[in-house]
Amino acid sequence: MTTAKDEAIKLISRLPEEVSWDDIMYRIYVKRKIDEGLKAAEEGRSVSHEEVKELFGRQ
Repeated sequence: MTTAKDEAIKLISRLPEEVSWDDIMYRIYVKRKIDEGLKAAEEGRSVSHEEVKELFGRQ
């Protein structure tokens, strides 16, 4: 299992040399949110597209 540090190092190493601190922080934030979403989906803590449309009353 890779650690958060390992994942961050991999992510940062793929960015261009002239990347800003804000860009680095944003990429890490997005990666974390994607990972959290995937975990939630695996655990059944998600709703389908159809359920969301029903919740918001859109067809």
